[in-house]
Amino acid sequence: MTTALLWFRRDLRLADNPALLAALARCERVILVYIDTPEDAQDGAASRWWLHHSLAALNGELQRRGARLLLRRGPALEVLRTLVGETAATQVYWNRVYEPAAIARDSAVKQALRADGISVISSNALLLNEPWQLLKADDSPYRVFTPYWNAAQKRGFDLTLQAAPVALPSMPAGLRSEPLEALQLLPRIRWDGGLAAQWRPGEAGAAQRLTEFLDGALAGYAVERDRPDHAGTALLSPHLHCGEISPQRLMTAVQQHLAIRHDAGLTKNAESWLRQLVWREFAHQLLYHFPHTASEPLDARFARFPWRRDYAEDLIVWQHGDTGIPIIDAGMHELWHTGWMHNRVRMIVASFLTKNLLIPWQEGAAWFNDTLVDADLANNTLGWQWVAGCGADAAPYFRIFNPVTQGEKFDPQGNYVRRWLPELSDLPDKHIHQPWSAPQRPAHYPPPRVDLKASRERALDAYASIKT
Repeated sequence: MTTALLWFRRDLRLADNPALLAALARCERVILVYIDTPEDAQDGAASRWWLHHSLAALNGELQRRGARLLLRRGPALEVLRTLVGETAATQVYWNRVYEPAAIARDSAVKQALRADGISVISSNALLLNEPWQLLKADDSPYRVFTPYWNAAQKRGFDLTLQAAPVALPSMPAGLRSEPLEALQLLPRIRWDGGLAAQWRPGEAGAAQRLTEFLDGALAGYAVERDRPDHAGTALLSPHLHCGEISPQRLMTAVQQHLAIRHDAGLTKNAESWLRQLVWREFAHQLLYHFPHTASEPLDARFARFPWRRDYAEDLIVWQHGDTGIPIIDAGMHELWHTGWMHNRVRMIVASFLTKNLLIPWQEGAAWFNDTLVDADLANNTLGWQWVAGCGADAAPYFRIFNPVTQGEKFDPQGNYVRRWLPELSDLPDKHIHQPWSAPQRPAHYPPPRVDLKASRERALDAYASIKT
């Protein structure tokens, strides 16, 4: 009997899972395993909360098909070699992950297992295009999104979909599995009630979220995606992060929806959303070709940028949402309560941290990594470097978002601020984004941490110092 190990990673689904389907096609018995490796310790608390529930959901789907998920802990190569010995497996399958540490680990694991005489087959389940498949004419990677988007459209996308297997081989008796609780993914102090109320991790939850988006927010996405006071986004990013749904399925579902509706306005909204899906691809190809950008700026000039060094207290104030700038504090409260933050607000809070407070972007990226349920290294890195001005597609790199005018434009009635900062709920609309201008400042809300005009001038001076 031919036996294979299928190593689940960022692909916690049964449909559109090429590694799983290849293993089932070639082997009589497939052992399904998830390994909690030392590398996973880099994941933040919110992502690990999601992972716990996603693994539970995946195991439930496997059990309904006659199988179960094997959980192990330890270095990947050590665990896989142990399982090869326990099961007499001759093949190992996995879907690729494109983060620098994962690439290095997987290369070492693949080389070692092949030296042991084990066949190792890896597939792509994470992206529409591999990072090396879409390059400029001179074979260099794109550093500006619009040309990348145009090239992606010209190349086209393989949108082959694969149904989940109806039945799966049962797990051999006697194979030990760690209980899910042993992975210690949930917080010891249970702060996760807001996350549980907001999200439904797992493949079924991803499918439900997609249906809700197609029937609702997609119709106004191009405009509504910038309104944190409205439910105008897809909320699919954490499902993509854990691989509970494939980008191919998302793109196909949108295209099929358009084919049924025949609506020019809907087509415009759909293209706006599909650009965001390809922006995710752009982020992954950047991290793949420039792995140092996970911690260092893509723009070499920023190696000498005059970031502040005495910022510890201001960083804590920003993290806790006590800056005295309503749209900033509302965003940080939303993040803490739900593990997510509206994308427009992410840009505003990132601009405030890096430009008004002159705190290094790496501090913000680290906080987002710990608190976001969709804390994807590639997207997080690209987003922070874009706002800070030191990354790809960051012209003009010195752009500074004014949080007051941003709030007034994208939360005009202050409903978003009032939801997350109830202490400001009685302020009239004209003062909601600058309570210091009200005749009577709210007693339980702090004054602005910095003067927006003065801190903007300070930031512009700092950016001017690295022009050449």
